[in-house]
Amino acid sequence: MSGNILEALRDGHQADPGAPFLTVPGGRRLSYVDVDDMAARYATVLAGHGVAQGDRIVVQVEKSPGAIALYMAALQLGAVYVPLNPGHTAEEVDYFVEDADPVLFVGAAPRGGFTSLTLTADGNGSLGAAAAEAAPRREIAPCRPTDVASLVYTSGTTGRSKGAMLTHGCLLANATGLYEAWGWRTDDVLLHALPIFHVHGLFVALHLAMLGGSEVILLPRFDIVGVRAALTRSTVMMGVPTYYTRLLDSHDFGAEGCRTVRLFVSGSAPLSEVTHAQFAGRTGHRILERYGMSEAGMICSNPLDGERIGGTVGYPVAGYEVRVRSGDVGELEIRGPSLFAGYWRRPDMTEDAFTTDGWFRTGDLASIAEDGRVSLHGRDSDLIISGGYNVYPKEIEHVLDDVPGVTESAVVGMPDPDLGERVFAFVVGEASDDDLRAAVSRRLARYKHPAGYARVAELPRNAMGKVQKAELRNKLEDGPPTTLPARSIDD
Repeated sequence: MSGNILEALRDGHQADPGAPFLTVPGGRRLSYVDVDDMAARYATVLAGHGVAQGDRIVVQVEKSPGAIALYMAALQLGAVYVPLNPGHTAEEVDYFVEDADPVLFVGAAPRGGFTSLTLTADGNGSLGAAAAEAAPRREIAPCRPTDVASLVYTSGTTGRSKGAMLTHGCLLANATGLYEAWGWRTDDVLLHALPIFHVHGLFVALHLAMLGGSEVILLPRFDIVGVRAALTRSTVMMGVPTYYTRLLDSHDFGAEGCRTVRLFVSGSAPLSEVTHAQFAGRTGHRILERYGMSEAGMICSNPLDGERIGGTVGYPVAGYEVRVRSGDVGELEIRGPSLFAGYWRRPDMTEDAFTTDGWFRTGDLASIAEDGRVSLHGRDSDLIISGGYNVYPKEIEHVLDDVPGVTESAVVGMPDPDLGERVFAFVVGEASDDDLRAAVSRRLARYKHPAGYARVAELPRNAMGKVQKAELRNKLEDGPPTTLPARSIDD
């Protein structure tokens, strides 16, 4: 066996290739052999468009069985899969395409001036049409564990996205560690409502199911009716904290509605102790909170068997080591086999991300108890996590500062009981709210849009001239100065 992770994922269902893999709303059910065949035909089409081992494929498509088969086809060819949020604007996609330098773009619509294929949620488009006529390609490209399998774009406080290079070896190491940690079973049925353009939904959820040859109830997105219906025959649900607050908002939801479930997992944003306690009281299930990031996969997890303490993220996943070097609370540093191979074409940023003795700086503040349990205490950057999505203020500030009439801006997160945090902007200048909203609507995905704006004469700064965002967040403790509109978790 080579180091290509697809070989390990396919081994998981070789005992019963006809077992159900993806079940979609309406009852359509695809077996593992069905999806393998679809992926093999997609691989033929991709190869015919010049995709070879090591080439990047940028993908911006809606969640669907075809999208998952496309990921598998990229792995089969040894290509580098670059998933993008379907909500990204054309301007945002321009940056990713320029930076990733792909040989092919796959999206819902053709991309002018670039080699592209189309794929819609129902499997139509030029890729689907070509695959229907293609012979399946069966060989799997031999890869080394150190070869890059995916490029996942993440951002930093500079506001410029950078691609985290995830190798076949690091993805497989994280999947096998979690398979053991969460006691995965071949008869598990996974409720999958997460997006598949980030680590949790694409790698953690799908890799575990594939390693076990398990069934996945594939919902296109989180909606309370669909999730509650699927829970009646699921054994595992993975989600972000907002999913669980939405379930609790359904006053008739309780233990009977999830009687087949053995495990609820939460991540991508902090789960409040209140939500943890309320969910346990209502259902009898103590949500298993875990902690991870794009560059490292899942780093820590509360135990499957043992005490799950609200407000903590548990213990390091097998193979990971964690440390804090500055007092009781400090920046969490990690090392282990699931760490990424660096930032794409950014050796300087890669070097800065690691200590001189090889530990990765997470940027998260943490404490470690005597028994090794990790608790997080916020972030040492200004990252906002809203509904499980990472929002980087600098990117929004760049857009606002370009609006005529704006002198400068500062974007912060404000607490929200449903989404965890919402985006709020303080603006110096005379631009109208309509002008500000038009600018962000044109250039940024919906989840990055400020929920509200406040005018200030100047931004608070320290003696070194740095904007004091903590002071701005304090202004929002008693609520925003304006009424905020509702926001969907899928925005």
